[in-house]
Amino acid sequence: MSQHYALITGASGGIGKELAYQFSKDGYPLILVARSTDKLKAIKENLKSAYDIEVITLVKDLSKEEDIQSLYDELKSKEIYIDYLVNNAGFGLYGKFVDTALNEELNMIDLNIRALTHLTKLFLPDMVKRNHGKILNIASVAAFMPGPLMTVYYATKAYVLSFTEALENELKGTNVTVSALCPGPTKTGFSDRAQLSNSKLFQSGAMGVETVAKVGYKKFMKGQTVIVPGVQFRLATFVPRFVPRKWLASIVRRTQEIK
Repeated sequence: MSQHYALITGASGGIGKELAYQFSKDGYPLILVARSTDKLKAIKENLKSAYDIEVITLVKDLSKEEDIQSLYDELKSKEIYIDYLVNNAGFGLYGKFVDTALNEELNMIDLNIRALTHLTKLFLPDMVKRNHGKILNIASVAAFMPGPLMTVYYATKAYVLSFTEALENELKGTNVTVSALCPGPTKTGFSDRAQLSNSKLFQSGAMGVETVAKVGYKKFMKGQTVIVPGVQFRLATFVPRFVPRKWLASIVRRTQEIK
């Protein structure tokens, strides 16, 4: 088996799918993980015909710990070694915290935080032992600020960014890097699931998913720790340094209100 497999979670659409194409163009064999059998099958066929690479698809619900463990165990038993781990699976939820469904919020935490942490915990030690590997965690510009009307989502992405930066520091002296991709609003199915399509945030200008994936992939492969595609969004990450936190929360809320 090749020593250079890339494992991408949430690979059935959006940024995960586009990152799969970026890896494929460079000839990396892929492990694609998602809940949708049909979508994974279609992507696999497209990638194999376009780039003649090996693509393995695994249907897993990564909000469940047993599915995370079985994913790792299956790959280990087949002696498939992951050198590139992309923790992309996740979703958002729009609405006041007092009104949103508890099970949806907890499921979001399980996927956005627990699954990402669990997968990193499983695959990182193997990378360190081989002294080669890269991990890309999908965060968001949301990680830099509080997010009224998406309270829990913003908090999960703050965790992802903090976790990534601290882990990157711990890994100094190894040949393993960890990066956080922090896109702004992006044209994917995310906004539909989060019920955000009609918000001022998304209607004011979202980036194309291909652009986000290309920028993210290029800088990830170079080992950049925090990656924010788009000049306007990089500027937005500096605002929290100069604006009082209460003001910042008010600004974010205004941009997220439904028109």
